Amino acid sequence: MYLLYNLFGFIFLILSPLIIFIRIINGKEDPKRFQEKFSLYKKNISNATVWFHGSSVGEIMSILPIIMKFEKDKSIKKILLTSTTVSSASIIKKKSFKKTTHVYYPFDVGFVCSNFLSKWKPKVAVFVDSEIWPNMYTKISSKKIPIILINARITKKSFKRWQISKQFAKNIFSKITIALPQNGETKFYLQKLGVKNIKNIGNLKYFKSSQSKSKSNLKNNLKDRIIFCAASTHYNEERIIGKLHLDLKKKYKNLLTILIPRHVNRSKEIIDELKTLNLKVIERSAGKKPNKDCDIYIVDTYGEMSKFLELSKLTFIGGSMVNHGGQNPLEAVRMGNYIMHGKKVENFKEIYKELKNLKISSQVNNLDQMKNVFSKKFNYKKSSKIINKIDHIGKKIFKSNIQEIKNYL
Repeated sequence: MYLLYNLFGFIFLILSPLIIFIRIINGKEDPKRFQEKFSLYKKNISNATVWFHGSSVGEIMSILPIIMKFEKDKSIKKILLTSTTVSSASIIKKKSFKKTTHVYYPFDVGFVCSNFLSKWKPKVAVFVDSEIWPNMYTKISSKKIPIILINARITKKSFKRWQISKQFAKNIFSKITIALPQNGETKFYLQKLGVKNIKNIGNLKYFKSSQSKSKSNLKNNLKDRIIFCAASTHYNEERIIGKLHLDLKKKYKNLLTILIPRHVNRSKEIIDELKTLNLKVIERSAGKKPNKDCDIYIVDTYGEMSKFLELSKLTFIGGSMVNHGGQNPLEAVRMGNYIMHGKKVENFKEIYKELKNLKISSQVNNLDQMKNVFSKKFNYKKSSKIINKIDHIGKKIFKSNIQEIKNYL
């Protein structure tokens, strides 16, 4: 299996110039930095005390508080941060780091990984969520560098894929020095896959990173509107939200729906679809404020979700009415919102179970149910008790993650 994996890796490497060219055209690759994925760098390189890797925006946002904490730690001289997507790079670019260098994660091909490690020389490698890379793990292990998998997540679907070649999987997963799973299901799968050292300390996404408050002029501009947020939406869900807005507007004339798509590069197609419903749409990226005639305000910018969740009392969390498995609802919860979601939330089922126990969420299966929840909860009173409880859980998990990483520095 390892030979087959490497064979596909080399075939991909041969085809990669064409693949990257197509991705650049589609806005999914940085034309100035794509060479970093081959472990080729224009910027200065220095040995890293600790290396963090998260695939995209969600993973990077979850570890930014740890990086900010380590930025202030005098014992840590240099931090390397890698990610895969241009969207995550745009988030990182906005941060004022002093010790942290960001580069794109290299292709998982043996000599590319070796070159990467030889250049950066990390003392510890911290991977986030479900980032399991056979060649990189093998190269790291051969250099006796500790591998830490934080906020680890293995779904039933990915577990079954790894089970196709049990020996190959065990060979890779056994290289993990310590895994910190985000839920009980992941802990069970990691044990089955051969991870020896596992500590279940909770989901890092419970932790609240420092967020800027909404600008007062935005609040003042919307003070006479009923605000409904639809966050982290996926393909087809925006049309559902558009239809919901049309129905609700018959009763709630001053309704404004703030739509925050999971992938902002889809904003044009979202706008085109919403306009077929005769909805008046304004984009955040256009620099315009939502006027009194605006139906849908699309937040097609990165890192601003909390700013708008703060304005609402009720939020629909996307990825839950399509075959995705749901998105993380905790950011909306921390802003005091009542949560509306579809039934497909297996990615965060333990969190949604907790929200149900706290009586701050409702599952909806159709437009009628969505309208019913809206009519009951659009004027929901935010609970400081619940916000504080989530905050307490998050701080405890954050502190434990920091300590576990520092154990290997």
